[in-house]
This record gives sequence, structure tokens and C-alpha cells, in this order.
Amino acid sequence: METYAKALLYAIPFFILLLAIEIVYGYFVKNQKYKVMDTVSSISSGLTNILKDSLGLGLILVTYPYLVDNLALFEIKATWLVWLVAFIAIDFAGYWNHRLSHKVNFFWNQHLIHHSSEEFNLACALRQSISNLIGYFPFLLLPAALLGVPNKVIAILAPIHLFAQFWYHTQHIGKLGWLEYVIITPSQHRVHHAINAEYIDKNLGQILSIWDRLFGTFQEELDEVPPQFGVLKPAATWNPILINFQHIWRLIKDAWRTSSYWDKIRIWFMPTGWRPADVKSKYPITIIEDVYQFERYQTVSSKLLNAYAIFQMFSTLTFLLFMFYNYSAIGFDGLLLFGAFIFVGVYGYTTLMDRKKYAVWIEILRSLTGLVIIFNTKDWFGINEYLSFGSLIVLLYFVLTIVAAVYFTFLEKPVASSKMTL
Repeated sequence: METYAKALLYAIPFFILLLAIEIVYGYFVKNQKYKVMDTVSSISSGLTNILKDSLGLGLILVTYPYLVDNLALFEIKATWLVWLVAFIAIDFAGYWNHRLSHKVNFFWNQHLIHHSSEEFNLACALRQSISNLIGYFPFLLLPAALLGVPNKVIAILAPIHLFAQFWYHTQHIGKLGWLEYVIITPSQHRVHHAINAEYIDKNLGQILSIWDRLFGTFQEELDEVPPQFGVLKPAATWNPILINFQHIWRLIKDAWRTSSYWDKIRIWFMPTGWRPADVKSKYPITIIEDVYQFERYQTVSSKLLNAYAIFQMFSTLTFLLFMFYNYSAIGFDGLLLFGAFIFVGVYGYTTLMDRKKYAVWIEILRSLTGLVIIFNTKDWFGINEYLSFGSLIVLLYFVLTIVAAVYFTFLEKPVASSKMTL
């Protein structure tokens, strides 16, 4: 996990730089695809995913090293061929994992967050799950294990394969000619994220477009059908932690409410969106019917709240980068506590963005706890070793958080809309 954390120490600033370039480009061509609150929500979602993965939270059913050690029928040396085979195996597994997430009720919960934004931009790519707590992906790499692809090859290619899916989350790049027949492009992925009936559950590939064409899930972007983004059951919140568990909570409630014992069992494995008939009629859920006319989620806010949301997002990013930089020194128990502060922080300020009254109490409790730690330890997880007045800066941050939470909850009377673009 420490190696993973160090890799992210360099990857995160690079992703933020690319976001900034797209925002600046959209500004100059007068075609901005970013809105403040949505962008903060997207980036904050990415930060929680990175934190969850770097802390190793979750249960791995089986590891790839175990599979390759016990099931390999051949032994492929680490030549150019093994790298090619490994890449194809990862992409093939990624396609079926993606398809599983779109087609089965239980697995949709871990993927819904990625589709929850009603915008489509590079920030949207960062909406990654924290609800995928059961790791089963190595099972899908069984072909690679049987061929004896070494674990170190998979370990190197897997994050590269993931990061390579970032660039095509954009509306500023059109169709790419012959490349449309080889790789997943922005045009193809716009189709994938769209909620138009023509586009639902299409283009499930991750790097190579061959799988969609081979297995019947390919759909070209049509000029007469402009993609509309989001999910048919709108998330209606900026809080990425809530979004991560919305669908599973609906499944739990439906399984509890239905009178059919068979439906209580099969609801988890039925196609995405399926509900028991008795529950569906008694507890209807709003679903978008006209994808061109639905009301997109927004909350009333001021320019000051928009600026504060951006400040909290960058503060969270700074905390996360410090955690990665000081990963070993903080120690396991310290990392769990540090991670809890980040999770609660994201929950608090995104709930404040939703203009929920209870957000103020989350922010006050989090900040007071942080102040107690600073006063008791005269430090903040070793920050004073790198910056002599580091804990004082963190102290001021918590004080500001309390003041801002009180101000935006009880004192400010907003007049503008969070629909404001960047």
C-alpha cells in the first residue's frame, strides 16, 4: 500500500493539471463544461476512492498471485509477448467487470457513482467507488493466471490500464477516424455515459473497442441523438459518500418490504433496476422519462460558498498528499484516524454544499476533535517535523471550518446558484 500511495503522490497533481487545462480551454473557446459544485463533488469522490484504496479497506476474495501460483498451466517469461498477453487479459477482464456492473443489481451499486454526474468532463472520470468493498476482479483474470502471466507484470499494467481511461472523459474531442475501430474514444465514451434510450449500457470497453463490437454492445454516437448525462434515478446530492450507497440502500429497503421471500433473494441478482412488483407499486421511485427536459440537480449558493467549497476540496487534497508523503511515519492506527478525518471532512463540506442544516454539526464535531488532537499532541500527525508551524496552520483550518459552517448554515442568505461555471 505504501508503494501505491507513493505512485498517487505523483499521479494526483498530474490529473489536477489536466483538469485545469480543460477548464481553461473551455473558457477560451466559450464552451465551458464545468460547474463549480459538480466539479468539487467529482474531485472529492476521487479523493475518497484514492484514500480507501491506499488504506487497503475491503475484503479481497482471492489474490492474483494465489491464482497464478496454483493454477498456471504454462510459464511465460517476461518478454514483450507476456506484456501484450497481460494487457489484453486485463482489458478483457475489465470489459466483463464493467458489463457485470451495468447488468446486475448488486454490482451496479459500485459503479453508479461514476455515472452520477450530470456533466461530462475529466473531473467526471474521478468519480470512483468506495463501495466496492469485496474484491473479486482477480477471478476475471483467470485466463492470465492459466497462461502463467507473472504477478509483477499484472501489478505494473493494472494501474497504467486504469489511468489510461482518464483522457476520454471529455466533450471537446470529436470522432477520431480509424482510431474509433481500435480504442475507446471520447465519442464512444460519451455514448456510454449517456442516459438516452439509444445509448444505455453501450460501449462497455475500457481501452480496446474490439470487445463491444465482438459481444454486441457497441453503439456509435449519433448526430441526431445528443448524449444527455447522469443516471435515470438522479443522485440529487453533491455528497459522493451518499451517492456510493444510494442504490444498495434502495435494494435493502425493497428486499425488506417485499412480501415475497423469493424476491427478497433474487432482487440482488436481477437486472439493474429490477424491483419486486408489490414494492414497485407501493413505493414508486422517480425515474427520468424525458432525458432532454429533466431538471438537473442544483442547490442555491453564493459565490462565497462556491469559493469555500473549492477551498475545502484543495484542503482535502493537501491533507491526502501529506498522508501519502508521510505514510510510513504516521503508522497504521494513525492512518486509520487520519483517513477518518478526510472521509468525515468530505461528508461534511459536501453536505454543506447540499445546504443541509445538519452539516454544521458534522463540521463542528470534526473540527473540535481535530483541535483536541493538536492541543494534546502539540502536533498533527508529524507535520511539525516538516514545517515548524504546520500544526498551527491545521489549527487555523479547523477554526475556519467551524466559522464557515456556522456562517453558511445560519447567517448567509444566498442569492446566486451553484450552477455557476468555472
